[in-house]
Amino acid sequence: MTVPEILAELKGISRRTFYRWRELGQAPQAFKLPNGELRVWRSDFTAWLNSRERVAA
Repeated sequence: MTVPEILAELKGISRRTFYRWRELGQAPQAFKLPNGELRVWRSDFTAWLNSRERVAA
């Protein structure tokens, strides 16, 4: 998944918030492509989202 795809899934989260979560170690695990763009595996995003839902409950 690209960063814009992640932001669309999270509805209303800004790009800055996502990168802040990365700085704090609270974002889903991401990897960089050779061109410097970030990607997140869909399975990692889903697991991260599920863990956030458990914390919120």
